[in-house]
Amino acid sequence: MKRSVRGVAALVAATLAMMGGNVLAQEKTALVSERDRVSYAVGMDVGKSFAPVANYIDLTAFEKALKNAFAGGQPLQSEEVAKATDASLRMTLAAAQGAPVPGTPPGSQPPAVAKDQVGLMLGDRAVGPALIPLKADLDLAVVLQAMRDSFAQSQPLLSQQEAEQTMQAFMAGKQAEMTRKQASVGADNRAEGAAFLTKNKSEKGVVTTPSGLQYMVLRQGSGQRPTRDSRVRVNYEGKLLDGTVFDSSYQRGEPAEFGLSQVIPGWTEGVSLMPVGAKYRFWIPSSLAYGPSGTQGGPIGPDATLTFDVELMGILQ
Repeated sequence: MKRSVRGVAALVAATLAMMGGNVLAQEKTALVSERDRVSYAVGMDVGKSFAPVANYIDLTAFEKALKNAFAGGQPLQSEEVAKATDASLRMTLAAAQGAPVPGTPPGSQPPAVAKDQVGLMLGDRAVGPALIPLKADLDLAVVLQAMRDSFAQSQPLLSQQEAEQTMQAFMAGKQAEMTRKQASVGADNRAEGAAFLTKNKSEKGVVTTPSGLQYMVLRQGSGQRPTRDSRVRVNYEGKLLDGTVFDSSYQRGEPAEFGLSQVIPGWTEGVSLMPVGAKYRFWIPSSLAYGPSGTQGGPIGPDATLTFDVELMGILQ
């Protein structure tokens, strides 16, 4: 999570951002805590990004949608209304800049912009989702105060340099925290996997290869075996040790095709042992799977041992 204050803006700038309006809140005159400083820095960044079009949003509606997003609620605005609001904003901005408005006669006025709908759109679908990962660290009232200060071009409680330094330090701390948590989870997963594989290797029918891969033949096959460079067609299901299914061609309703040189080492080794028509169960230690990184954003955690049921349906080349 290495993001500067500019990085926060990048998350939300892809959606048209128009802010204005008034929100009653207890204004801070000083930022006395780190949470205050981070919240104000985030608000400055968002406000600066949206300032050129600040008059096109009802900030009360924006705050309502933002709080709803932080609470895990469904969007307060339908996707259809959001698209219409976005289109209206784009046409209004084009007209204001003297550019032709697509779909309208020359010289005609674009449809009126509903500022409350703009507020809901941005809170629901832009700023809210972008800031949810930081919600435990933010005071929304302070974020909104910084945005209002930015729109009004009043004297901010942080200089731009102070805001950037605040966000850099905050993000560095979050990164360190995530690294510590990942290391702890990885240690637990390694211990769980090692214990499981030690017990599993003595089960009837389980074969352990020199690399540590374990497998069991669920159905014999009689066809050709692929090489490690082959492209194959398979049906498969992958599970964590607790039984959670994280990937399944069965659930998607169609087999998968891929080169054995392009997958995790446990798959490359294991599938190359299978004759066409066979079905095997593999237990893959993390060293032959996704290692200490896991998969970004889940569902496979660091150093997780995995289970796969694989049917080899054909060799494509």
